[in-house]
Amino acid sequence: MAVFVHRLEVGPDGDLGELEDAEHEAALMEFITSANIACGGHAGDERTMERTARLALSRNVRIGAHPSYPDRAHFGRIAIPMSPPDIEHTVREQIERLEAVVRRLGGHIAYVKPHGALYNVAARDRATAHAIGEAVRAWDPDSTLFGLAGSSCLDVWREMGLAVAAEAFADRRYEPDGSLRSRALPDALITDPREAAAQAVRLARSGTVQTVCVHGDTPGAVAILRACREALPYEQ
Repeated sequence: MAVFVHRLEVGPDGDLGELEDAEHEAALMEFITSANIACGGHAGDERTMERTARLALSRNVRIGAHPSYPDRAHFGRIAIPMSPPDIEHTVREQIERLEAVVRRLGGHIAYVKPHGALYNVAARDRATAHAIGEAVRAWDPDSTLFGLAGSSCLDVWREMGLAVAAEAFADRRYEPDGSLRSRALPDALITDPREAAAQAVRLARSGTVQTVCVHGDTPGAVAILRACREALPYEQ
C-alpha cells in the first residue's frame, strides 16, 4: 500500500539556517519538500536566513518559520519561564524577521513550526499553544502550524480557526503516551536509515500524520532522508 504524506521535511534541531555547514544543507535539500529555518530565537541571523532561504527557493522547497524561546545559549532546548503575551511577541517577531528576508528573495513562508522546548511545551500546555496561535493568526491567519501528532496543541489551533499539520518524526523514539523521548536518554535518536524509514511508514499509515520530519543534525541525516523518501511517497 502506498502511503502519502504532504511533506517530507528536515529540521528542527540542526542545519537549516542554524549551522555553518552549507554543503550539508544542500545535501539535505535534495530529499525534502519543506525546510524549517531558524529565525533568530535559538540560532540564525539575517545572513544564515538568506543563505538557507535562497537554497530552498532554488530547489522548490517550501519554507517554514522556526521560532523558539529566545535562548541562544541553550539552542532553544530548555523551557524558560515566559508569559503568554511574551511568547506571542517573540514568536511573531521571529516570523517577521524571516519574512523580511524571504520576501526580498521573492518567496513566501508557507508554515510555522515551533522549535525545541517551545514545541514540546506547546504540545502539552494549552496556554503556550494559544500564545503561539495568536502570534501566527495576527501575522497570517491563512498560514499552517505544525505540531506533534496526537497532542493538544493541534486542537487549540483548530479551535482558533488555524490550519494545522500533524507531524511525526522518523528519527526520534517515542514514549508510550506519544511524547518524544528525552534527548537526555541515550536511545532518543534513531540513526539507522532502515529503522527510521520503517518508522516513517508506520506513522504515516496511522492516518493521523501529514508531515514527517528528520532532524538535520541527526547522525546520518542525509542517508535517513534518502531512505524515507524511497519508502514513503509524498504529495507534491
